[in-house]
Amino acid sequence: MIFVSKPFLLVSSTHTKVHSGFWGSGIFLWTSKVLDLAGGKLFEYRKKYQRLQSFFIKMKFMKLGSKPDSFQADGDNVRYVATELETDMIVNIGDVKFYLHKFPLLSKSARLQKLVATSNDENSEEIHIQEMPGGPTAFEICAKFCYGMTVTLNAYNVVAARCGAEYLEMYETIEKGNLIYKIDVFLNSSIFRSWKDSIIVLKTTKSLHPWCEKLKVVSHCLDAIASKASIDASKVEWSYTYSRKKLPSKNENSSQWNGVREPQTVPKDWWVEDLCELHIDLYKRLIATIKAKGRVPGDLIGESLNAYTSRRLPCLSKGMIWNNDFVKYKSLVETIVQLLPAEKGTVSCSFLLRLLRSAILLECGETERNELTRRISQQLPEATVTDLLIRAPAGKDTIYDVDIVHNLVKEFATHSSRIEPIENVFEESQKPKFGPDGSKVLVAKLIEGYLAEIARDPNLPLSKFVNLAASITSFSRPSHDGLYRAIDMYLKEHRGISKSERKRICRLMDCRKLSAEACTHAMQNERLPLRVVLQVLFFEQARATAYAGNSTPDLPGSSRALLPGGSQSSSRSTTTNTEDDWDSMPTTEDIKALKGELAALRLGSHRSGNDAVTSVAAIRMKGLVMSKILSKLLSGKEYGETSSSNTSESPSSINAEETKSSPSTSRKHAETRTGTCVV
Repeated sequence: MIFVSKPFLLVSSTHTKVHSGFWGSGIFLWTSKVLDLAGGKLFEYRKKYQRLQSFFIKMKFMKLGSKPDSFQADGDNVRYVATELETDMIVNIGDVKFYLHKFPLLSKSARLQKLVATSNDENSEEIHIQEMPGGPTAFEICAKFCYGMTVTLNAYNVVAARCGAEYLEMYETIEKGNLIYKIDVFLNSSIFRSWKDSIIVLKTTKSLHPWCEKLKVVSHCLDAIASKASIDASKVEWSYTYSRKKLPSKNENSSQWNGVREPQTVPKDWWVEDLCELHIDLYKRLIATIKAKGRVPGDLIGESLNAYTSRRLPCLSKGMIWNNDFVKYKSLVETIVQLLPAEKGTVSCSFLLRLLRSAILLECGETERNELTRRISQQLPEATVTDLLIRAPAGKDTIYDVDIVHNLVKEFATHSSRIEPIENVFEESQKPKFGPDGSKVLVAKLIEGYLAEIARDPNLPLSKFVNLAASITSFSRPSHDGLYRAIDMYLKEHRGISKSERKRICRLMDCRKLSAEACTHAMQNERLPLRVVLQVLFFEQARATAYAGNSTPDLPGSSRALLPGGSQSSSRSTTTNTEDDWDSMPTTEDIKALKGELAALRLGSHRSGNDAVTSVAAIRMKGLVMSKILSKLLSGKEYGETSSSNTSESPSSINAEETKSSPSTSRKHAETRTGTCVV
């Protein structure tokens, strides 16, 4: 045996196998990887060895002993040593019998000495060991070491061997250079310095939990992994797993060093994917250790939690679980919620909503659900409509759980009211285009889109729709087009609601905040009560006359009483008498009459050319004609209930056949876009 005190490197031929390791105290450490050297060039070892070692070392292992392995098996439950000497000792490890010799084993194991002494008193050579950590495999490694046979230890079996040696009391006090000492040197000098080997060892501790905790193998692994995850990414030189996205090369024509291409830039979250292999209990302790070191930002920890959840809960993204995994998944979700970083924005709102969906499906505790609700409400402007579409629990009539979204909006409103003014200034400075209430505008648009989606549910009660829409009425926004679209969708899917219910749902929107396209659609929408159609016409007339420099034109008292704010001069009796008329639905004849007169008005305005004076005159004339239309509707018509439902579609898509059949409608739509109905 050759002993050297320094690391060594063996190089040979073009296809070179590089072995790095050291000899010392009878320990032989090897690491290997085939390295292709372009053009057969060799390099100076002293300058390049450290870099090569970090690139090409995969798994480290240790070889003990020098004698050939003479252990043989007789079936599945018998092991013996092939030698000329007769065995004088039988050791039972579980269901496996080992036929061995006393001298090599007793010279290195204090426990076997005690067990043999006890068995001699009973005139028996057979020993029974039921609680051997690592089982027959670990005992066989220890026995081979006692015989001096070749034993190879690596990250997969070193923990079992260490626990087995501890149980057999193979200490230095029994014999110098005993197994415990050599394994500890291997762990500290090799395994704990390797990223992937440390993770493999940590995974193997799960089946040997009490012993690994006692020997502090788990704590050493956790500290080694956390220390490596906490260093700067630019200093990472070991291999890791990163398959979530393909990283582009820094430079396709980058310089090569001795035929080896320069490594790609290491991403900051390089360590995230390898930790997904750990059991949730070990993962929880590892994340806590990384947090305790304080060198990893919260967003990277959040990325790790997201990746781990995606790997461990793939079926929950589809809203499905297997019954036999229910308890396991529930514990996992609750643990992930507990590990969420305290800082706001370290995890995405989409991920939090996915966790909430899983927590509801798995019936997690109120503590976890309330915590998720609180966090989501603080980041609600980041959410999408798809994120909010959480399925209702089994047994409910509705498709989606509207109550959860309603609670999120209420929590968001409460949180917004508690934000300090200086914090508001800082946050809104990030989104200047939305003004001081930018986050509320985003949430209002989000909920409007959500309302349009859930409106398609035929079992959705009106009260849930109205209550959710009412929760964003205080969120000022420039347009109510989204809310109008949602209301129209609800009216289309729920044709049987009463007049009072139509009136109630239409009160949610402000007709003054409808765009030109929405106004055009509303004036042709037979699903709306005539009150709403009148309001749209009135505000269009008011804007037109205001543009021409006139005040709002006079309307009959019954008309003013039905517009927003009513009329101070109109009598209470007048309003009461016309209430039923304005809550009724416009007939097809009413719609056609309005279309005809409005089309004629727009045609006349169009012919007036670009002359400014003529244009103003046309606008004034338009106001008079619209007053005439409204007065005519108020004075002479009786309005009946009709249920024509196919003449209007959503504001973003007007019926193509109607546009084709009516040229005046096309002209009206074109002029509307130029400013006839201004928001």
